[in-house]
Amino acid sequence: MKKIVIVEDDVGIRTELEQLLRNAGYLPYVLQDFKEATNEIIKQAPDLVLLDIHLPYNNGQIILQNLRKKTNVPIIMVTSKNTECDEVLSMSYGADDYVTKPYNPNILLLRIVAVLKRVGESTLQYKDLDINMQKGVLRKEGKEIVLTKNEMIIFNYLLNHQNKMVTRDELMTALWDSDAYINDNALTVNISRLRQKLKEIGQEDSIETRKGIGYILL
Repeated sequence: MKKIVIVEDDVGIRTELEQLLRNAGYLPYVLQDFKEATNEIIKQAPDLVLLDIHLPYNNGQIILQNLRKKTNVPIIMVTSKNTECDEVLSMSYGADDYVTKPYNPNILLLRIVAVLKRVGESTLQYKDLDINMQKGVLRKEGKEIVLTKNEMIIFNYLLNHQNKMVTRDELMTALWDSDAYINDNALTVNISRLRQKLKEIGQEDSIETRKGIGYILL
Protein backbone atom coordinates (compact mmCIF):
# COMPACT_ATOMS: atom_id res chain seq x y z
CA MET A 1 0.00 0.00 0.00
CA LYS A 2 1.48 3.35 -1.08
CA LYS A 3 1.87 5.93 1.67
CA ILE A 4 0.95 9.52 0.75
CA VAL A 5 1.71 12.44 3.08
CA ILE A 6 -0.84 15.29 3.01
CA VAL A 7 0.61 18.72 3.81
CA GLU A 8 -2.46 20.97 3.99
CA ASP A 9 -3.48 23.41 6.76
CA ASP A 10 -7.17 23.63 5.80
CA VAL A 11 -8.83 21.02 8.00
CA GLY A 12 -11.79 20.50 5.66
CA ILE A 13 -9.64 20.00 2.56
CA ARG A 14 -7.17 17.67 4.23
CA THR A 15 -10.00 15.58 5.69
CA GLU A 16 -11.48 15.23 2.20
CA LEU A 17 -8.06 14.35 0.77
CA GLU A 18 -7.48 11.77 3.49
CA GLN A 19 -10.81 10.06 2.78
CA LEU A 20 -10.30 10.25 -1.00
CA LEU A 21 -6.90 8.58 -0.75
CA ARG A 22 -8.09 5.94 1.70
CA ASN A 23 -11.02 5.03 -0.55
CA ALA A 24 -8.60 4.75 -3.50
CA GLY A 25 -6.46 2.22 -1.65
CA TYR A 26 -3.66 4.49 -0.45
CA LEU A 27 -2.36 4.93 3.08
CA PRO A 28 -2.73 8.65 3.86
CA TYR A 29 -0.71 10.41 6.55
CA VAL A 30 -1.87 13.90 7.55
CA LEU A 31 0.98 16.16 8.62
CA GLN A 32 0.23 18.06 11.83
CA ASP A 33 3.52 19.80 12.61
CA PHE A 34 4.09 22.45 9.94
CA LYS A 35 7.01 24.00 11.79
CA GLU A 36 9.09 20.83 11.28
CA ALA A 37 7.41 19.83 8.00
CA THR A 38 10.55 18.83 6.10
CA ASN A 39 11.91 16.56 8.84
CA GLU A 40 8.50 15.01 9.51
CA ILE A 41 7.93 14.22 5.82
CA ILE A 42 11.34 12.55 5.52
CA LYS A 43 10.71 10.62 8.73
CA GLN A 44 7.52 9.14 7.25
CA ALA A 45 9.39 7.91 4.12
CA PRO A 46 6.30 8.32 1.91
CA ASP A 47 5.79 7.18 -1.67
CA LEU A 48 4.37 10.59 -2.60
CA VAL A 49 3.67 14.00 -1.03
CA LEU A 50 0.68 16.29 -1.66
CA LEU A 51 2.01 19.73 -0.72
CA ASP A 52 0.10 23.00 -0.41
CA ILE A 53 1.94 26.28 -1.04
CA HIS A 54 0.29 28.58 1.51
CA LEU A 55 1.16 27.06 4.91
CA PRO A 56 1.90 28.36 8.41
CA TYR A 57 5.59 28.81 9.37
CA ASN A 58 6.94 27.80 5.95
CA ASN A 59 5.87 28.45 2.38
CA GLY A 60 5.26 25.16 0.58
CA GLN A 61 7.79 26.07 -2.10
CA ILE A 62 10.46 26.48 0.59
CA ILE A 63 9.54 23.05 1.98
CA LEU A 64 9.79 21.70 -1.58
CA GLN A 65 13.30 23.15 -1.93
CA ASN A 66 14.36 21.71 1.43
CA LEU A 67 12.99 18.28 0.53
CA ARG A 68 14.82 18.26 -2.78
CA LYS A 69 18.12 18.72 -0.93
CA LYS A 70 17.49 15.46 0.91
CA THR A 71 15.13 13.23 -1.06
CA ASN A 72 13.70 12.53 -4.52
CA VAL A 73 10.25 11.57 -3.21
CA PRO A 74 7.52 12.45 -5.77
CA ILE A 75 5.78 15.73 -4.88
CA ILE A 76 2.53 17.12 -6.28
CA MET A 77 1.73 20.73 -5.39
CA VAL A 78 -1.98 21.05 -4.54
CA THR A 79 -2.78 24.73 -4.14
CA SER A 80 -5.21 27.58 -4.69
CA LYS A 81 -2.36 29.60 -6.18
CA ASN A 82 -3.00 29.22 -9.88
CA THR A 83 -0.72 31.77 -11.49
CA GLU A 84 1.67 30.62 -14.21
CA CYS A 85 4.56 32.05 -12.17
CA ASP A 86 3.74 29.83 -9.17
CA GLU A 87 3.49 26.75 -11.35
CA VAL A 88 6.76 27.44 -13.18
CA LEU A 89 8.52 28.21 -9.90
CA SER A 90 7.24 25.02 -8.25
CA MET A 91 8.29 22.86 -11.20
CA SER A 92 11.71 24.52 -11.31
CA TYR A 93 12.14 23.70 -7.61
CA GLY A 94 11.53 20.03 -8.35
CA ALA A 95 7.77 19.39 -8.11
CA ASP A 96 6.57 16.42 -10.16
CA ASP A 97 3.14 17.92 -10.88
CA TYR A 98 0.94 20.90 -10.00
CA VAL A 99 -2.81 20.76 -9.29
CA THR A 100 -4.95 23.80 -8.48
CA LYS A 101 -7.98 24.02 -6.19
CA PRO A 102 -10.81 23.42 -6.59
CA TYR A 103 -9.78 20.16 -8.21
CA ASN A 104 -11.72 17.23 -9.62
CA PRO A 105 -11.04 14.30 -7.22
CA ASN A 106 -10.85 11.81 -10.09
CA ILE A 107 -8.37 14.01 -11.97
CA LEU A 108 -6.22 14.28 -8.85
CA LEU A 109 -6.19 10.49 -8.45
CA LEU A 110 -5.20 10.10 -12.09
CA ARG A 111 -2.36 12.61 -11.57
CA ILE A 112 -1.17 10.60 -8.56
CA VAL A 113 -1.23 7.35 -10.54
CA ALA A 114 0.66 9.01 -13.40
CA VAL A 115 3.38 10.43 -11.15
CA LEU A 116 3.86 7.14 -9.28
CA LYS A 117 4.02 5.26 -12.58
CA ARG A 118 6.46 7.74 -14.08
CA VAL A 119 8.74 7.78 -11.10
CA GLY A 120 8.41 4.07 -10.43
CA GLU A 121 9.93 2.01 -7.66
CA SER A 122 13.67 1.71 -8.16
CA THR A 123 14.50 -1.09 -5.72
CA LEU A 124 17.86 -2.79 -5.29
CA GLN A 125 19.18 -5.47 -2.95
CA TYR A 126 22.28 -5.44 -0.76
CA LYS A 127 22.72 -8.56 1.36
CA ASP A 128 19.53 -8.68 3.48
CA LEU A 129 18.59 -5.05 2.81
CA ASP A 130 15.95 -3.78 0.37
CA ILE A 131 17.00 -0.41 -1.03
CA ASN A 132 14.44 2.03 -2.38
CA MET A 133 16.60 4.34 -4.48
CA GLN A 134 13.79 6.80 -5.15
CA LYS A 135 13.04 7.43 -1.48
CA GLY A 136 16.55 6.83 -0.16
CA VAL A 137 15.29 4.17 2.25
CA LEU A 138 16.97 0.99 3.50
CA ARG A 139 14.58 -1.70 4.75
CA LYS A 140 15.15 -4.88 6.73
CA GLU A 141 12.37 -6.94 8.33
CA GLY A 142 10.07 -3.97 8.82
CA LYS A 143 12.78 -1.58 10.01
CA GLU A 144 13.53 1.46 7.88
CA ILE A 145 16.53 3.76 7.76
CA VAL A 146 16.30 6.98 5.75
CA LEU A 147 19.45 8.23 4.03
CA THR A 148 20.13 11.83 3.06
CA LYS A 149 20.52 12.62 -0.64
CA ASN A 150 24.34 12.68 -0.36
CA GLU A 151 24.42 9.45 1.66
CA MET A 152 22.25 7.77 -0.98
CA ILE A 153 24.50 8.96 -3.82
CA ILE A 154 27.57 7.60 -2.01
CA PHE A 155 25.91 4.28 -1.15
CA ASN A 156 24.54 3.85 -4.68
CA TYR A 157 27.99 4.47 -6.18
CA LEU A 158 29.65 2.02 -3.80
CA LEU A 159 26.91 -0.55 -4.50
CA ASN A 160 27.43 -0.22 -8.25
CA HIS A 161 31.13 -0.95 -7.65
CA GLN A 162 30.70 -3.53 -4.88
CA ASN A 163 33.91 -5.36 -3.89
CA LYS A 164 35.95 -2.91 -5.96
CA MET A 165 38.07 0.02 -4.82
CA VAL A 166 36.35 3.39 -5.11
CA THR A 167 38.55 6.44 -4.67
CA ARG A 168 37.54 9.55 -2.76
CA ASP A 169 37.89 11.54 -5.96
CA GLU A 170 35.36 9.27 -7.69
CA LEU A 171 32.83 9.79 -4.89
CA MET A 172 33.34 13.54 -4.87
CA THR A 173 32.84 13.61 -8.64
CA ALA A 174 29.59 11.62 -8.28
CA LEU A 175 28.38 14.13 -5.69
CA TRP A 176 29.51 17.10 -7.77
CA ASP A 177 27.64 15.75 -10.80
CA SER A 178 24.47 15.73 -8.66
CA ASP A 179 24.90 19.50 -8.08
CA ALA A 180 25.83 18.88 -4.43
CA TYR A 181 28.71 21.03 -3.20
CA ILE A 182 30.97 18.89 -1.05
CA ASN A 183 34.60 19.10 0.09
CA ASP A 184 36.98 16.43 1.36
CA ASN A 185 35.97 16.88 4.99
CA ALA A 186 32.25 16.76 4.14
CA LEU A 187 32.82 13.48 2.30
CA THR A 188 34.42 11.98 5.42
CA VAL A 189 31.45 13.10 7.51
CA ASN A 190 28.96 11.60 5.03
CA ILE A 191 30.84 8.28 4.93
CA SER A 192 30.84 8.21 8.75
CA ARG A 193 27.08 8.85 8.91
CA LEU A 194 26.41 6.24 6.24
CA ARG A 195 28.44 3.67 8.20
CA GLN A 196 26.46 4.46 11.35
CA LYS A 197 23.11 4.04 9.57
CA LEU A 198 24.21 0.73 8.04
CA LYS A 199 25.26 -0.40 11.52
CA GLU A 200 21.82 0.55 12.90
CA ILE A 201 20.16 -1.75 10.38
CA GLY A 202 22.52 -4.67 10.96
CA GLN A 203 25.27 -4.10 8.39
CA GLU A 204 28.25 -3.18 10.53
CA ASP A 205 31.70 -3.02 8.87
CA SER A 206 30.17 -3.05 5.38
CA ILE A 207 32.37 -0.19 4.18
CA GLU A 208 36.10 -0.83 4.41
CA THR A 209 38.57 2.07 4.30
CA ARG A 210 41.79 1.82 2.33
CA LYS A 211 43.86 4.59 3.92
CA GLY A 212 44.91 7.27 1.49
CA ILE A 213 43.03 5.64 -1.39
CA GLY A 214 39.30 5.19 -0.86
CA TYR A 215 36.62 2.68 0.13
CA ILE A 216 35.27 -0.77 -0.67
CA LEU A 217 31.69 -1.91 -0.08
CA LEU A 218 32.07 -5.55 0.99
